[in-house]
Amino acid sequence: MAEGLRERKKRQTRQYISDVATGLFLERGFEAVTVAEIAEAANVSVNTVYNYFPAKEDLFFDRSAGMTDRLARWVRGRDAGESAARAVLRELRAEVEAVSPRVGLLEGYDRFMRVIHEAPPLRSRLWSLQQEIHDTLATALREETGAADGDPLPGLMAGQICWIHQAVFVTIGQQMLAGRKPVEVSREVLVLLDDIEDLLSEKVLGYAVRRAG
Repeated sequence: MAEGLRERKKRQTRQYISDVATGLFLERGFEAVTVAEIAEAANVSVNTVYNYFPAKEDLFFDRSAGMTDRLARWVRGRDAGESAARAVLRELRAEVEAVSPRVGLLEGYDRFMRVIHEAPPLRSRLWSLQQEIHDTLATALREETGAADGDPLPGLMAGQICWIHQAVFVTIGQQMLAGRKPVEVSREVLVLLDDIEDLLSEKVLGYAVRRAG
């Protein structure tokens, strides 16, 4: 369905406020910037900022919505004969090999990570996002396997698969903070993914295999 004028203007306003806020956070740090300053810089009212972003942390993690269900989407879209864990490994390898900004492989990502490290509220929100990723994946695994509500296995498997995802992102963040080039980090993380796969048990690698047809 075509986007209406009103919806487009709202989306553009939201994006503009987010971009202005991100620039201020990167320049001065998260806790040094107030919502009032963001509103003034974006030429909108404080109420307008809060209408789009209920909390200040939402301004920084504006693109997190696509992150929270990413593993679940990868699992739901896995190929016939492919398990949940192997689907995530395949998708991560593709992102890393492509030196994709979606996994933090871009110049300037170190500045983004530094803002998080220096702000306890952002670290807390990041932990919450990781929990949301896990819970969304566990729900997807439960639905994909038809597991009973009280069965702990989907949650346990979600923990293992989330560990894969987190290990990749933590390594990329650390290496980018150290001043490494995205292409260099990409090569090393591809090796890391091989090591991660070697560490996973056959039970994890063989869980939730999609049947053909």
